[in-house]
Amino acid sequence: MSSIQEQLPSPETVNDDEPSPDDDLKTRLHAMEARLRRMRDQRTSHNEDARRAADSRNSVQEQSKEIRASIEEKLNEQKEVRARAKSHQTQRDAIQSRIREIINSKKGRRSEAGKAKSDVIELSEVMAEISNIENRLMTDGTLTLKAENRLLRKLKILASKRDVLLPKATEFEAINIDLGDLESTIQTLKAEADLQHQEMIRAHEEADIIWEEVKPMLEERDFLRSEGDRLHTIFVESKELANSVHAEIEVLLKEVNEARDEMKARREERARVIREHNESVRNALKTPDKDEVLAESLTDKLLSEGTLTLGGSMSGDPQASPNAISSSVGKRRKSRKVGSFRKPRK
Repeated sequence: MSSIQEQLPSPETVNDDEPSPDDDLKTRLHAMEARLRRMRDQRTSHNEDARRAADSRNSVQEQSKEIRASIEEKLNEQKEVRARAKSHQTQRDAIQSRIREIINSKKGRRSEAGKAKSDVIELSEVMAEISNIENRLMTDGTLTLKAENRLLRKLKILASKRDVLLPKATEFEAINIDLGDLESTIQTLKAEADLQHQEMIRAHEEADIIWEEVKPMLEERDFLRSEGDRLHTIFVESKELANSVHAEIEVLLKEVNEARDEMKARREERARVIREHNESVRNALKTPDKDEVLAESLTDKLLSEGTLTLGGSMSGDPQASPNAISSSVGKRRKSRKVGSFRKPRK
């Protein structure tokens, strides 16, 4: 029994110097796992570079957003100043146009372009004519009834015309044109035109100052935009490198899993062979009293036949008969009676 047990393979009896059949597979698996760790470190490094670039890009974009808001605010302010300058310019041009009309009216001709008189000039003429008619009706006692009625109809027409022109001339109602003193009126209009011109110049200067403040902000905006584009390019490149390494990791990981599955299958196969060998050895070392199969078969036979024979001999053996057994017992008894007493030696 001890000689058979010595044949059982066990980890204690395996020689460490003998090469294992899985050494090549283990070496290849360890190499792939080391490469897999390096590739994962590379992917992590690329992802970290992409994250830092994205954070920097987002910070730059926030700064660019703030500078763009400041630029927009300054440009809106400049636009308002330019609009004010444009308004002063329009008023100046309108006043200069009236001056030309007054001069042409003084000379008895229309303006160079042949256009109608301006609303203010026309309103001034209407107001002067109304004033003259009213004074004549109040002071002239030689007027006949027919002439007075004619003047009243004309006065009514001029009043209607005045009511139409008044809303159009409200913007320049502060400028009074005295047709009786055109020289003074022209000088007043020139002074007003010069004032509007100066206001226009001041507004343009204010707008130019605002533009000088905007120019460095525009340069900073352009720099932040280019910096954001550069950081975004770094982010995209880092993500592409990380994705490329990740694709290689997936391929290598598939190979590693295949190698691990193969190694596991080999271990399970060796364990199965050892288990079956040990089972066969244990079956060979079993005695009849420990054989469960034999015990069960004898039990079934006893239950079915009612008799059970253990051991026994061949049917022709005379020693197995009852007579042979009884005769042998009688011989042993007779031999004990004969010579049962011995004389002691002297």
